[in-house]
Amino acid sequence: MPKVKTNSSAKKRFKLTGTGKIKRKSAYKSHILTKKTTKQKRNLTHSQLVSDGDTGNVKRMLAIGK
Repeated sequence: MPKVKTNSSAKKRFKLTGTGKIKRKSAYKSHILTKKTTKQKRNLTHSQLVSDGDTGNVKRMLAIGK
């Protein structure tokens, strides 16, 4: 069997926590920030966990066993 390649875009966007969960950065924080309030931008700064429904797809992209 050949090696399973990791998806290059996924390895830049996701990190694994110590317990095996997957962290991600919040969306809507990259551009068009002038119309967003300071509170909204501050709350988007924190990282979040990938939802349970998407975890399988992300693990497949990162070539992590289930």
